[in-house]
This record gives sequence, C-alpha cells and structure tokens, in this order.
Amino acid sequence: MKFSRIAAAVTTAALAPAVLIASPAFADGPGAPDAGHQPATTTPDQSVPDQAEEDRKTILAIIAHPMASEYMKEAGHKAIADGPKAMRKFIEVDQHKIRLDDYRIAISRLTADAGPGLKEGINKLLSSRHDIDMLRHFYEVTQYELRDDDNRVEISRLIGTGGPAVREAGKKALKGTPADRTQFLKTGRFLAQASDDRVELSRIDESWDGPILSEAIGKLLNGSPTPAELRHFLEVTQYELRDQDNRVAIAKIIDGGGPELVKAGRAALAGTAADRTEFLKTGQHEARAKDQAAKDKAAKDKPAPGKDGQDQGNGSGTGTGTGAGATGNTATTAQGHTGAPLATTGAGDNTTLIAGGAGTALVAGAGLLLAARMRRAGAQR
Repeated sequence: MKFSRIAAAVTTAALAPAVLIASPAFADGPGAPDAGHQPATTTPDQSVPDQAEEDRKTILAIIAHPMASEYMKEAGHKAIADGPKAMRKFIEVDQHKIRLDDYRIAISRLTADAGPGLKEGINKLLSSRHDIDMLRHFYEVTQYELRDDDNRVEISRLIGTGGPAVREAGKKALKGTPADRTQFLKTGRFLAQASDDRVELSRIDESWDGPILSEAIGKLLNGSPTPAELRHFLEVTQYELRDQDNRVAIAKIIDGGGPELVKAGRAALAGTAADRTEFLKTGQHEARAKDQAAKDKAAKDKPAPGKDGQDQGNGSGTGTGTGAGATGNTATTAQGHTGAPLATTGAGDNTTLIAGGAGTALVAGAGLLLAARMRRAGAQR
C-alpha cells in the first residue's frame, strides 16, 4: 500500500506543473476573463493611421490625373482636410460621381471641332443610359475612330474639288494611317493648295490684260508668300485689282465716245464691281450700237444735197460762182452781186456755170466789136 501511494503522489507531482501552466487562470493571472471571452492577442494598434495615409496618397493621385477637373481637385483637397472618414467617402463614393460628370463635360466639349460622324456619336451616347466605363471608352477610343471616319470624308471632298497637288496628296493620305490623315488636314492640304495656287496665279497673269493685277501677281510670286497669303490673294485681292483695271479700261473707252457710251460708262463707274464687269462684257457694245443707230437716223433725216428749202429752178439769187464753191453743201456768193447765196451742187450747177460763162463771153465780144467800129469811123473823118 505504501508503494502505491508513493507512486500516485509522484505522478501527481509530475503532472501538476504542466496542468497549471496550460490553465488560463495561470496564464492570465488574477482577474482574467472567463473562457471564451479572452481578447485576441494584438500588436500595438497602427491600422488607422496607416489607412489614412494610404487614402491621402490615393486622393492625391486621383486629383493629379489629367482628366481631373477643378471640381475634382477641390473636392479631393477638402476630403484630405476633413480627415480619415471624409477621405474614405471621397474614394468610395464622391470621386466616381464627380468623374462621371467630368467625362460628360469633356465629351460634350468634343463637339466644338467634331465632324458630323463624331457629333452624331456624342449625341447618341449622352442621350442614352451610360456608365463610367462607357464614357471612358468613348473618350479614350471611340472618339478617335469617329474622327478618322470624318477625316476620310473631308479628304475625299477636297480631292473632288482641289487642284492636281491637293488630289495627289489627299489620295496618299487616304491610303495611310489615321495620323497621316490628321496631318494632311492640319498642314498637308495647305501646302498642296499653295502649289496649286501658284499655278493658278500664273494662268491668270497670262490671260489678263490689265497692268495693275498683272504687276501684283508678279510681285507676289517673286517673293516668298505663305500658303495663307496665296489663298487670300486668289479669294480676295485679285478681284479688288481686277476692278481697278476695269475702272481704267472704262475711262479709256468713254473718252471721246458717243453720248450713249459715255452715259453707260459713267453709270458703270458709279456702280458696283459687277456693274463694271458687265459693262465691259456687254454694256459697252450695246451703248455703241445705240450711238450708231442715232448717227444713221440723223444722216437719213438730213436734207438731200442741193436742197436748202427753195426750189433749184427759182431764179432769185442765182449767179455765177467760183469753182471752189461747187463741191459739198457749201453756200457761195455770186460774182458781181451783193451777197445772194447760190446753191451749187450736182449736174445742174455745171449747166448754170457753163451758161453764165457763155453769156459773159457774148457780151464781151459785142462790146469789142462796137469799139472797133467806133475807131474806124473816127479815122475816116
């Protein structure tokens, strides 16, 4: 019996330390909570400060994004100033609402320089249900696809209306990349147009007679004009200089012209550039025709030669005239009389002269014969 008791005591003594060490009461000391209510073992609490710092960095990254609007930046800075809870709310809620509005505004602004295809796409997107992912994809991808479609249409139009250089450069751009088409519309088209404009100005110079426009074209082409200067000359300046040349031409035409031509020319000079062009094209010829018709009528209404209001056979005022008075419709004075005019035209005038000359000769002969007889009678005495 003693041996058994001793063995039990030894066994109890050996197991007691292990049991005591494993016991919660032993581990936690007096006043420890009941089993099942012990707090979890933790390290010093640093989770809240760490999360706040991470949120602050996240917000700073959000407002530094190129797409961040001023409103997004203002809201982000306010959240940081208001503390951890405000930063959490900004990250989880506010930034998404603001970003949605920012994309809507950014997409709406694309219409300022958009072609018809892009405008239609924008209106369709914003007038339908959409989320942030749809807006982001449109802004980052779809808009460029629609822009390129619009660029293709515009380049095709320029090819149809442009000169040789524009057509060649435009066809090359259509076969290239979207960047090639954008570059053509931005600068390439104007360089090609400048080449065509130079050719057109040379053609105008060869076909135009006015000195003012021709001189200006020569001066322009011999300089270093920009594409914009060449285009402005063709679209504006050439017509101003054409009108100046037309004014000079009209002034020369009406100088010494008939009444109708002068009247029409002065009206054109007082009118518009189109009036002056029309005068040179048709108006001057119509006015000349009116002046010629007036001349023809005046000649027709003029008295016939030999008629001065009296019958040619009327003996009053007739007499002999000099040979110089026998041409044209000229009034002459008979020799030996006191001024009665004698109309001498046509065959009747020659007969009168011949008859008058014969009568004069006959009278002179009779006088000479009488004088001779008187001299002979005096001699016989």
